[in-house]
Amino acid sequence: MSEFVKLEIGDGIGTIRLQRPPMNALNTQVQEELRAAAHEAAAASEVRAVIVYGGEKVFAAGADITEFTTTTYQEMTVRAEALSSAFDAVARIPKPVVAAITGYALGGGCELALACDWRVVADDAKLGQPEIKLGIIPGAGGTQRLARLIGPARAKDLVFSGRMVNAEEALRIGLADRVVPAADVYAAARELVQPYVNGPALALRAAKQAIDGGLSMDLASGLALESHLFAGLFATDDRLEGTKAFVEKRKPGFTGR
Repeated sequence: MSEFVKLEIGDGIGTIRLQRPPMNALNTQVQEELRAAAHEAAAASEVRAVIVYGGEKVFAAGADITEFTTTTYQEMTVRAEALSSAFDAVARIPKPVVAAITGYALGGGCELALACDWRVVADDAKLGQPEIKLGIIPGAGGTQRLARLIGPARAKDLVFSGRMVNAEEALRIGLADRVVPAADVYAAARELVQPYVNGPALALRAAKQAIDGGLSMDLASGLALESHLFAGLFATDDRLEGTKAFVEKRKPGFTGR
């Protein structure tokens, strides 16, 4: 049984909940429990969208630095890949995923948020990659996903300086997608993904695969991937239902098949 990370399922939405007070520090145990929760959410047919949430006070204030003080180079060469792949498990959930951010999303916490499709941020939240102040760099996707999201120049500003940004700046540079009062963060995250709960699950999966996969390819390869995924959807019940509903001028009843 997981101690610090729980998957709560209700009304088609799976909430991956971090519960390691006071700051949801991301130690090795949390890392592996996060991986397990991501795999569970990906596999559960009743989960049609996912929220990653740290609670009302804090999203995740970063790695458990006490572990780093005694970690050797030899040990980290093994652990670094596991850390990165745990966050990648969240990024690879084949469903819409939103981070609901309160308090702080720093270091590994920011990297966890970057692994999601969107970020709903409390108006008093702080985000950043402060690893440079420890003499290291982000090691769980921060240098890669951040640059792809907000551009290399802005990513270098945040990573080189280690500074925190407030919600207003995060929204302006594209690090946040919505900013709401802190008390409304989780509700706003649910509102964002609610339209996908009864949507065409296989088409949403294919769309996410095409966009995310295409980012690591040249244009020609990305277009080939898109064509392959597009054609595959013609084998689904939802494609037939969607096209028939359009012709018949009615709302489609998607089944996710």
